[in-house]
Amino acid sequence: MLHFQTYELSEKAPWLVFVHGAGGAIATWRYQTEAFKPYFNLLLLDLRDHGLSKDMDPAFASYSFDIVCDDIFEVMDHLNIQQANFISLSLGSAILQRLDQRRPELVDKMVMAGGVFRATLKMRVLVNASNMLKRILPYKYMYALFSLIILPKKNHEKSRRIYRQQAKRLTQEEYMKWVGLYGEFFQVLDEYFHRQMKKLSLVVMGAEDHVFFKAARRFVAKQEKATLVVIEKCGHICNIEQWQRFNEAALRFLLGENAGAEMAALPVSSH
Repeated sequence: MLHFQTYELSEKAPWLVFVHGAGGAIATWRYQTEAFKPYFNLLLLDLRDHGLSKDMDPAFASYSFDIVCDDIFEVMDHLNIQQANFISLSLGSAILQRLDQRRPELVDKMVMAGGVFRATLKMRVLVNASNMLKRILPYKYMYALFSLIILPKKNHEKSRRIYRQQAKRLTQEEYMKWVGLYGEFFQVLDEYFHRQMKKLSLVVMGAEDHVFFKAARRFVAKQEKATLVVIEKCGHICNIEQWQRFNEAALRFLLGENAGAEMAALPVSSH
């Protein structure tokens, strides 16, 4: 089973599940845990090969979105979570939409940070370059290069550094398996881009997310139940770079009518 952490508020409190992106880990959410604990039961996951989710059975030569989703379903069923809100980051947005497609009864509201919604030209160049370089350039160097391309500005440095630290836990062999996910990546994105979402959704993007922002804006424009929040002077990993603004936007969306004076002062992360 995936490595996971839970913070349980009460039996009656709603669940909130966090799904990180490729190369991430539970530490991706270091600035969200304290802020969300007063309102939800939290489930934080290390996806297969990430963080402490190592040497899992059954083993696969490469991965698919269904394999990744099955891992998450296993943990949720183990904890008897019958419905939850979700927060995802980057590639996690595509994983989250597959979760909702396969078992919609499990999904309530969705928050997608730095969402990936369309195979744009920039994205295709990055993915194809990754496929070409995967057998030549060691993973840690390639990840450092692509993280610099996606997060190029000085104010992106903190989120770039944190994500690089997490990505070091992946081995070259594990990375090669995750590259297999991109075999269906473009098809999945194209399918989801044209799919009408049935759940209330919040998409939070950094205005400086030069690879993914435009596609996210077009995606939300097509959706009746989705709302876009743009954080200025912020890059792709907005839940780290501008975590206070992200937390406030996500909490107001998730709590809805209950988001009142109790949010006047959000808990501050100790990290």
